[in-house]
Amino acid sequence: MGFARKSAVLAATAGLLLAGCSTPAAQASSRCSSLAEPEVPGAEVVSTTAEEHPGGTIDPPPVPPDPTPPIENVPPHCAVTIVLTHPGAHDEVTVEVWLPLENWNGRFQGTGGAGWSTGVSAAALAPAVKNGYAAAATDGGHELNSIDPSRWALDEQGEVNLELLENFASRSLHDMTVVGKAVTADFYGEPARYSYWNGCSTGGRQGFMEAQRYPGDYDGILASAPAINWERFTTASQWPHVVMHEAGVYPSPCEFEAFTEAAIEACDGADGVVDGVIGDPLRCGFDPAELVGTQVLCDGEETTISAETAEVVRKIWDGPRTSDDERLWYGLTKGTLLSNLTTPGPDGTMRPATFPIADSWVRYFLKQDPEFDASALTTEEFEELFEQAQRDYNDIIGTDDPDLSEFRESGGKLLTWHGMSDSLIYPQGTIRYWHEVVRALGGQHRVDDFFRVFLAPGAEHCSAGRGPAPVDPLGALVEWVENGNAPDTLPAAKTDGSGQVITRDLCPYPQVAQYDGEGDPNQADSYRCTTA
Repeated sequence: MGFARKSAVLAATAGLLLAGCSTPAAQASSRCSSLAEPEVPGAEVVSTTAEEHPGGTIDPPPVPPDPTPPIENVPPHCAVTIVLTHPGAHDEVTVEVWLPLENWNGRFQGTGGAGWSTGVSAAALAPAVKNGYAAAATDGGHELNSIDPSRWALDEQGEVNLELLENFASRSLHDMTVVGKAVTADFYGEPARYSYWNGCSTGGRQGFMEAQRYPGDYDGILASAPAINWERFTTASQWPHVVMHEAGVYPSPCEFEAFTEAAIEACDGADGVVDGVIGDPLRCGFDPAELVGTQVLCDGEETTISAETAEVVRKIWDGPRTSDDERLWYGLTKGTLLSNLTTPGPDGTMRPATFPIADSWVRYFLKQDPEFDASALTTEEFEELFEQAQRDYNDIIGTDDPDLSEFRESGGKLLTWHGMSDSLIYPQGTIRYWHEVVRALGGQHRVDDFFRVFLAPGAEHCSAGRGPAPVDPLGALVEWVENGNAPDTLPAAKTDGSGQVITRDLCPYPQVAQYDGEGDPNQADSYRCTTA
């Protein structure tokens, strides 16, 4: 898609977002104070409060470990807070619904979470109401902390709190949707014309859960970098620690970076252009043994790459295997950041750098021991944990059921994109799921009309990296749902260090982008989608 066409699509999308219902402010303010208590099957409403907010700049609560920047130009809105409980679960779940006082676009948006947070509250609600949506978020009965589930993972007996895990995995998502739609209809005097899910990472997994278990909840689901296969990929994220621990080799970030750069140099040009991005890293055949004996400069000192270090990198790229060499899951893709796998200890020697979500998964949900050292697992111990995770948790949070027939029959559309340099959720899991859906539903021709996956070379977790990320995937989903225009490509962009905007059109899997050999390599017009 060329720049002119993309601009037209974006302009049309903006028009759609502005063209909804307009509610007079005074009338909306009155409704804000007189909303009815919604009915939520399987749950009891503990309290309902609502107040009008004037808008302006909003400082969302931080989502640890990162601060959340202020969000400007948020319109006046009615903020509704509903507290639920599930009989016998001893939980207290908060659902927030924000409703713009004017220029409602007639749509409802369910927003997803991040890491261990079921939802991110104002950080997701404010952008939604800026775009005219009525929107909802839920905390699932947990604190707003994306990396540390210690406050809720275990109950008083030291066992996994399955009720709160069920909230996080599925139950609270549907509750939030029921509440959000009911409050929206009550506030505006009519139901939303269309409902959309919008989430990345945990939010992406939640979108797939909605499609699988509650296929009638949403007309369109945007599920980016989805954390599906949860019990497998979180456990597999500990594999680099296993490899380094058993080898007794902990490469420095500088050494790891040397392998990343070497892989990019070896495979960068396969798509017809050298741009610092591997277009299809799954086909990159670079062997890390090629760097053995190479001198790299780390902190002003030369370091020689050893065969042992190269073998560590090979196993990390290859992914987890059993002691009998059977594959368990996938590894990091070539070209993806490796330098965050180790960090200097107090004495300056390298040690494993913890991925908190995976580490807490092992400690709390698998070992049920907050003091367990997950960085010192052997292959045999890892294999046992991997099998335990699937046995105990796949039905709860795996989110990998490929039978999307009910969602398809409901008329829903599912749009996914995943960065091929995602170091947190490996994209091969998303690719695997697509293939499973194709097999379950009888062929790609029966899937393309409602479910499409776009892979973004060089993009990182939910964002651009060396390569561009989608600029308006929700707009593309709206166009598909409401006008029947399925996205043949997904416009993506990034701004480089010089301020130049680099554009690409992401191709629907299994196609990949190939440079035409003539045009500006920084512009999307110079590429075409082709079968790998």
